[in-house]
Amino acid sequence: MTRIGHGRAFGTFGELLQGALPEEERDFLVTLPITEYSSARFELTGEHDPVVVTPPNKDKSRLLVERMLALGGHRGGGVLELAGRLPEGKGLASSSADLVATARAVAAALEQPLDAVAIEGFLRHIEPTDGVMHDGIVAFYHREVRLRERLGCLPVLTIVGVDEGGQVDTVRHNRVPKPYTARDRQEYAELLDALTAAVRGHDLAAVGAVSTRSAELSTKVRPRPLLAALRRIGAEVDALGLVIAHSGTVIGVLIADNDPSREDKVRSVVEQCRGLSGTVSVHTSLCVESTCAPQRVGA
Repeated sequence: MTRIGHGRAFGTFGELLQGALPEEERDFLVTLPITEYSSARFELTGEHDPVVVTPPNKDKSRLLVERMLALGGHRGGGVLELAGRLPEGKGLASSSADLVATARAVAAALEQPLDAVAIEGFLRHIEPTDGVMHDGIVAFYHREVRLRERLGCLPVLTIVGVDEGGQVDTVRHNRVPKPYTARDRQEYAELLDALTAAVRGHDLAAVGAVSTRSAELSTKVRPRPLLAALRRIGAEVDALGLVIAHSGTVIGVLIADNDPSREDKVRSVVEQCRGLSGTVSVHTSLCVESTCAPQRVGA
């Protein structure tokens, strides 16, 4: 009997906040889930068969499949097919979403339970990972691949994004020492506290303020040529603020979906962004209220 499993994982539009806390080596990020996904289909095959992956360049997903099959007691191979709309190297969590979708598909084919903590364990030995195995907005230790805290959900946001071009290798980016001072780390701790309260209080203005500040601080690590222009464009339409992919190439303007002037604001931002050098795109944040109640997990 053919055993086939399916899995899916959402991407993110960069991070609402990313930095380092005063505790030594505690780099963290806060996710911004979007309604764009990676999907996986996995079919178990017979003994001595290899693991075949499509597209063939998904080496990390192949490694994950091999580890899960070995630990799951399956002596054969399998065929993994990945698909989705998340471009690579832009900061939309494409690699993380591929891996999480893969893990879910393999577990389904093996008919074995798999929760978010188990996925963390598998991915921890592969690469630094966004927290997309957890529903809702989370604070996540991405280098450790460990959940810090579930923050909850926000009302739906529209993100008008601009791609500054090129690609960023997330693994290499995370290996580079960050020039954070003790004062920087303290500010990141204060920003995380403020963002936690803002998400739980559905205070979109406060969320935008924290996210914008994180974008500004990120220029210590990587230059962002379009940041000033996007800040001006956002201010002209009274947007909530900016959001960036700290280890990617996209920058976005945040607009509340329940803003009475949303359509006009989105249209204006899109038109102005088309005058810049990058590719323009529009995204929608993902809210899954039933599965993302606030919960503290680790410290």
